[in-house]
Amino acid sequence: MTSSNGNNSDRLDRIEAIVESLARSAQAITNDHEERIQTLEDVVSRLTRIEEGQNAMLGSIDENQPTILRRLMAIENKVDTLIERDR
Repeated sequence: MTSSNGNNSDRLDRIEAIVESLARSAQAITNDHEERIQTLEDVVSRLTRIEEGQNAMLGSIDENQPTILRRLMAIENKVDTLIERDR
């Protein structure tokens, strides 16, 4: 009976070692998954800030466009005037 108890104890030790190993593996997978989710959330947050910045820039360009066009037209008119003088 002693050898039977010894075998059972060895088997129990091996089973416990396997269970502990599986638990560590599961924890590592969970940690890795959580890190990936956090990384993805960070990336989405950065992309959102970039998009907001681009939208603000585009809005600014639209607001300034009439001013720029007026200035370009004024320059064009001055050039036309200078060309007509030289004729």
